[in-house]
Amino acid sequence: MRPINDRVVVQPAAAEEKSKGGIILPEQAKEKPQRGVVVAVGPGKDGNALTVKVDDVVLYGKYAGQEISHQGKDYLIMREDDILVILD
Repeated sequence: MRPINDRVVVQPAAAEEKSKGGIILPEQAKEKPQRGVVVAVGPGKDGNALTVKVDDVVLYGKYAGQEISHQGKDYLIMREDDILVILD
């Protein structure tokens, strides 16, 4: 996958299977993850290169990105502006 312009492809982290108290969560109660790993970045837009790079662990908004499935894996395609922070 090669995103265009300022788009970034992120592989979201798996949803939590258990609550902090140890209760197993049903599928409907699992929260959508807001953390993931960047797997591809576009070349940038209007001469501005992107800040994020492949393998960065990032946090993004709850409703950020477009969900897609490619070769049996789930990904999000989003603009770099949808990424809130790069974790070290």
